[in-house]
Amino acid sequence: MKGLPEERAVMLAQYIIEEEATVRQAAARFGISKSTVHKDVTERLRQLNRPLYLQVQAVLNKNKQERHIRGGLATREKYRHK
Repeated sequence: MKGLPEERAVMLAQYIIEEEATVRQAAARFGISKSTVHKDVTERLRQLNRPLYLQVQAVLNKNKQERHIRGGLATREKYRHK
C-alpha cells in the first residue's frame, strides 16, 4: 500500500473500526506489516485525529481482551481437523 503515512493511518483506522478488525487482519488486508499498522493507528493517528484514535483504541482494547478466546477457538479448530 503506497501513499502518505497520514492517509494510510486514517484508512487503517476506518477499516479497523468498521470491521472490528485486529491488527493482523488489517495488515493482511492492506498488505503491510503488523508493526506498520500498529505504529500508524497508535502513534500517527494520535497526532492526526484524536477522536478517530480513541475509537480505534476502543476496538483494539476489545480485541486484546478477547484474544485468549480466539486463540482457544483456533487451537480447537486445528485439532478438530486432524
